[in-house]
Amino acid sequence: MRLSGATAARVIAGTWLMACLAAMATATFAQTTGRQNPPLTIQSVAGRDIFEFYCAPCHGRDGRGAGPVVPALKTAPPDLTLIARRHGGAFPRAWVEAFVTHDGAATTPAHGSEDMPVWGPVFRGLDPSDTRAAIRIANVVKYVEALQIK
Repeated sequence: MRLSGATAARVIAGTWLMACLAAMATATFAQTTGRQNPPLTIQSVAGRDIFEFYCAPCHGRDGRGAGPVVPALKTAPPDLTLIARRHGGAFPRAWVEAFVTHDGAATTPAHGSEDMPVWGPVFRGLDPSDTRAAIRIANVVKYVEALQIK
């Protein structure tokens, strides 16, 4: 059976997304149960690196919501470059951090849809240091702030 180009792209993107999510879940579970599997993580704590590794597959490298896995998603990711504009011109840092970490302050689950991984627990599960996890979260939020259209 031959698939059309668009259908094949959706199948590939969906497979890639599911593989990434399964690997992250396995790594997080392994760390919480004491198994010694290597985590699915990057060593860098730079906001841009974290964004490109964890966020760009859905939100795109430019943050505009056109990442390579978008065709496989039920809900399109939002354009992250417009967050400040949608909040009266001011970047709502605490609100964005709550979305990233889902620390109870966010009003919607998992960044607005169940397709989106909740990165706070993932970062905390992948890193033995709460301080390092907090740095990752703060840096990715700063990077998203830098993406804002003026």
